[in-house]
Amino acid sequence: MILFINACVRPQSRTKRLAEYVLRKIGKDVKEVNLDKENLTPLNAKTLERRTKLAASGIFSDKMFALAKDFANAEKIIIAAPYWDLSFPALLKCYIEQINVIGLTFAYNDKGIPYGLCKADELIYVTTAGGTIQNDDFGFGYIKSLAQRFYGIKNVSRIKAENLDIIGADVEAILQHAEKEIDKRFQ
Repeated sequence: MILFINACVRPQSRTKRLAEYVLRKIGKDVKEVNLDKENLTPLNAKTLERRTKLAASGIFSDKMFALAKDFANAEKIIIAAPYWDLSFPALLKCYIEQINVIGLTFAYNDKGIPYGLCKADELIYVTTAGGTIQNDDFGFGYIKSLAQRFYGIKNVSRIKAENLDIIGADVEAILQHAEKEIDKRFQ
């Protein structure tokens, strides 16, 4: 199963357009997690304590672990996240808090070094930006680091389209160029 994590909230999202283009190229069974419809909230003291107790006792049947189990069992993961305020939408951070579960998506060895428990062989991060993406550290770089260092997903890549809101930009040409790059990648 391909897991499509959709952090796009706008009806005519350019990021979602590119992600759906990728999904059509891959052409397999897709499960979408639409973060705007998931009613995600940041972890608080109460939910964190509950999750920690359940995970420590190995009880992963609770519904609070559903997103983490889907993430851990996916064959491929596609994340669609527009570049906002030098990062990604806050909904994606809330999602990450939900899937970071010791014993499901990662664990620690006896030296305290994390290792991944996820089955995915690839994570593709799709993003668009109104301007230029100045720094990957807080957006794609953060996701890539989590995927490789914690989840065990070594093959992590990004598809992007930038400068879409610059005065005079040919938005359609920029998006079509990104689609041509996707075509080359998935021949």
